[in-house]
Amino acid sequence: MNGQAAGPVIRRATPADAAGCLDIYAPFVRETTVTFEDEVPSVPEFAGRITRALAGYDWLVAEVNGRIAGYAYAGPVKERAAYRWSCEVSVYVDPGARGLGLGRTLYRALFVRLEELGFRRLLAVVALPNEPSVALHLAMGFRDAGRLERIGFKHGRWLDVAWLLADLGPDPAAPPGHPDLAAPPG
Repeated sequence: MNGQAAGPVIRRATPADAAGCLDIYAPFVRETTVTFEDEVPSVPEFAGRITRALAGYDWLVAEVNGRIAGYAYAGPVKERAAYRWSCEVSVYVDPGARGLGLGRTLYRALFVRLEELGFRRLLAVVALPNEPSVALHLAMGFRDAGRLERIGFKHGRWLDVAWLLADLGPDPAAPPGHPDLAAPPG
């Protein structure tokens, strides 16, 4: 990601973007506790994740100089029907592209799309410690919704997660009413 960077291009992902997204994700799996996944998924598995996200939620990529530099996506909180107006969101940015505002840019675009789809509540689950992620989510309007202590074990230690919530729409407390979403997404 070195060199003169053009402005990012934010676009909807396709399954063909799986390898580029996986290039960003794999070091997080291998080297950090940011994700609780402990084995890097295959490119076909990652393509399947993109396909599932696109079916009822969304997955966006940020390209800088023609290369994927970050991505953000949404998926179900739980499978039960009453959760259908809520979704869990995540964002990953290539370490070489940090400082360009890609996390915020991706999230803004994703949240607009999710609101258009009728979603009312966003959930982010952040493995701790991860002050940059917590700070990003708070800056994007999320609020603390709780902490699960010692809920994950990776790299030889117990880890906590923060649950962060944000609302979508002009009146998130109003009953859902998007005409295209009579059933759960997906």
